[in-house]
Amino acid sequence: MHRLLLHNDDIREAGDRFLSPGQVGLLNGWGVFSTLHVCEGVLFAWEHHWARMRQDAARMSVPFPPEAAWLEERLHRLVEANRAWNSTLRVVVVRNRGGTWEGPENPREFDVIAFTADLSAWNPAVKLGVVPNARHAAGEFAGTKCLAWAQNLIWYERAHQRGLDEVVLLNERGEVSECTSANVFVAEGGRAWTPPLASGCLPGVTRALLLDEIRVAGIAVSEKTLVPADLEAADEVFITSTTRGLLPVVSIEGLSLRRAGDVRRRLDEAFKTFVRSYVSARRRPVAAI
Repeated sequence: MHRLLLHNDDIREAGDRFLSPGQVGLLNGWGVFSTLHVCEGVLFAWEHHWARMRQDAARMSVPFPPEAAWLEERLHRLVEANRAWNSTLRVVVVRNRGGTWEGPENPREFDVIAFTADLSAWNPAVKLGVVPNARHAAGEFAGTKCLAWAQNLIWYERAHQRGLDEVVLLNERGEVSECTSANVFVAEGGRAWTPPLASGCLPGVTRALLLDEIRVAGIAVSEKTLVPADLEAADEVFITSTTRGLLPVVSIEGLSLRRAGDVRRRLDEAFKTFVRSYVSARRRPVAAI
């Protein structure tokens, strides 16, 4: 994490003590968040992150800023304060009031907290494990990106302890849902598929861009229910996330992968072109950075 963070309207030292256990969202995971890629000072795909956070906040009864521009302006101030022109940014909206353990004299319905960090040096290809019954697709809050994230962190930590990069999370029906912080795709011929939201997966921003906005001649991207056997039968398996982009999967525990075809490579090239175009159109004046 970089030295400065955003707390509501203020840029503060990350080591300052300004939060309270009485903010119920902090101790109960009652809040929503998103992780963004800051590219040349631009918050990539900001409108997608905003829309998902707002939708999740409504589902989770988390008070939320009414205007995207209000939050965006404060996030840009944080990027500028840390000079984090190419970085990862985490923004959190925490519910402050409600429940048995609400603290006294807390006038704000929610707190906005955001911080930046250096971009991660991901492995160029990933090794995956498999965790059964890790997503409850039929649950009311399936697919929400909320602060109750400990299970994902445990699975991710265990994967690294075993020399893996990530894990495929299966739902209660044995279907592929997602990874702890990435979506899963398979490719075969000129088609690529990712599990539908009914699998319990998060609606990842990179996933949405590949489904709805990025077009590559000869390649169709759509949703389809997948089971582990489909990963084994596919020409390619890859994962996507805001911070990773599109990474090929070289192995999955218990499965034998084929590793053929170039659908992922072609989609990755198109995605990188999309990022460059998005950033070029929204790059801020030099004086601002």
